[in-house]
Amino acid sequence: MPVSIVSPSPERSLAIAQARREVIEGESAARARGAACVDSWITRSWQRCIEAGRRPQQRVSFDPVSRSASRDVAERNRALVSAARPVIERLSRAIADTRYFAVLTDADGIVIDVGNLPDGADAASRYARDIGRVGVDLSERAIGTSAIGTALAEQESVWLHRGEHFFDDTGVYSCAGAPLFGPRGDCIGMLDLTGVQVVERPELRHLATLSARSIENMLVMREPCELLLHLAWPGSTNSEATEGLLCIDATGSVTGANAAARQMLHQPLPRSEHALHFNDLFALPLHMMFDAARRADAVLEVPLWSGLRVQVRPQRSSTNGTAGAPAPDTRPRLRDVETALIRKAVADARGNVAEAARALGISRATVYRKLWRGRPAGAPD
Repeated sequence: MPVSIVSPSPERSLAIAQARREVIEGESAARARGAACVDSWITRSWQRCIEAGRRPQQRVSFDPVSRSASRDVAERNRALVSAARPVIERLSRAIADTRYFAVLTDADGIVIDVGNLPDGADAASRYARDIGRVGVDLSERAIGTSAIGTALAEQESVWLHRGEHFFDDTGVYSCAGAPLFGPRGDCIGMLDLTGVQVVERPELRHLATLSARSIENMLVMREPCELLLHLAWPGSTNSEATEGLLCIDATGSVTGANAAARQMLHQPLPRSEHALHFNDLFALPLHMMFDAARRADAVLEVPLWSGLRVQVRPQRSSTNGTAGAPAPDTRPRLRDVETALIRKAVADARGNVAEAARALGISRATVYRKLWRGRPAGAPD
């Protein structure tokens, strides 16, 4: 049964109204209670709207969009829409009885896909149709404070309810939003879950965040590469939300990563001319990854240059059109194997070179010499 349309609780409405008087109207008397009742990203968005010369009483119009404009925006974002479509379909089933619906936008806040809208000819359904059209501009510059504009500006997930929107006209909406990041770490859009005059459900922020991660993972898995590395901390239980994904090309350059991998490796993809390389991250020869990928179920515990260890399950990618073809120059070299063993011994000894040398039966000088020889440029001391 659909949830009946209700007003927000009197306490919630009063708290939001007090915050609006303080921040938007500048009434200091409301400061004690108003400042603490809305999140800081909301007040920052209100301030941006005020600085742009907006007033809450201004009318908000959702301008009609031509079919050609709708086609153009969908075509420019074809990869994102394709990756998001199955996630939006799952979301639509999960929220079907709440009168919330999913909206996908590009990085400019332009709608590029929409889930199932609530049926009906009532005012709430009309408000839903206003924003649920491909090509509509739902950015902060167009409709003021909303989960869409705020998530894109703050680049983190948000929840907004009714009067937390800047304009009076948009005070009928409640919405959760999560930004979407591409394989190279740039913000490429956002996922929004919106309801009109509905029960407040801040837990949808968590659902929007997990769904956004699913879309990002799909984009990474579709990225052309030679190796797709699945990363996890040793002993952890893998899940879609926590598994790191790293794309490696034939030369060893990192071509893409999901948010979990960037956080695990503490290494955002550089946007300079010098690409991040496999050897900058892992204290293990690249050919060992290709060898392990030939064994479909192989999982390696790999030392990082930071001294930490991660579990890696390498997989030959099918997105490069050469799946199954031999990787270039993947034959193991004695020098690489020797260096890898020394690195592992040092990692096992928690960085104690003397202890590692004793375990290997060689001198400390030999350990230093061979490690320095195999160390990638720019690796930490």
